[in-house]
Amino acid sequence: MEHATQNTKVKHRVDVKQLVVLALLSAMGFISLFLVDIPVYGFLSYEPKDIFITLGGFLYGPMATVCMSVVISFLEFVTISTTGPIGLLMNILSTVAFAAPAAIIYRRHRTMQAALVSLLSGTLLMTVVMLLWNYLVTPLYMGTPREAVAAMLLPIFLPFNLAKAGLNSALILLLYKPFVTMLRMLHFVEPKTAPTAGSRRVSLFSILAAVFLLVTCVAFIMVH
Repeated sequence: MEHATQNTKVKHRVDVKQLVVLALLSAMGFISLFLVDIPVYGFLSYEPKDIFITLGGFLYGPMATVCMSVVISFLEFVTISTTGPIGLLMNILSTVAFAAPAAIIYRRHRTMQAALVSLLSGTLLMTVVMLLWNYLVTPLYMGTPREAVAAMLLPIFLPFNLAKAGLNSALILLLYKPFVTMLRMLHFVEPKTAPTAGSRRVSLFSILAAVFLLVTCVAFIMVH
């Protein structure tokens, strides 16, 4: 009985730590909406909240991304959003399509290779989902004929979503390790065993790849 009580206390402490970290990431994601909003084309703009939501998913799984997406998107809806309920729905769909599959893959295989694959999967799924939903929903709140929206899918929506997800992926790869290291120092996550030489080489390659992807996506967004 005493052992069971101790396990319950440990689980409670872990749950509280998770809530604190997720609340911190959610607050950072919401604040980022005010600090970074780069217009790209028409109503399309880049904002980095998906970075913080995906970090939460990498730490605590796909359900964390769903909860964070709903909370942040709702706060955006009642504060600064001008797109109404349709924009709220689109924000949730876009973020979950990117962050949830990435979290599922990475939580099963916690390696840098898995992180790259997970973010690529999230990028592709988000792009496909948003092309479909932009085709279905955009005419409703833009008042634009569906044929006009269909003509925008490949030249505008496709590169925008790829660039947005690519930029977020690069920043996630660069930020995840320092963020987790900080959490370990604060005893919010368990310590990790020392990395091998092979994992260091993979990490260096991933950092270089992330920097290249970051520069490429930033250049694309600035040009457009």
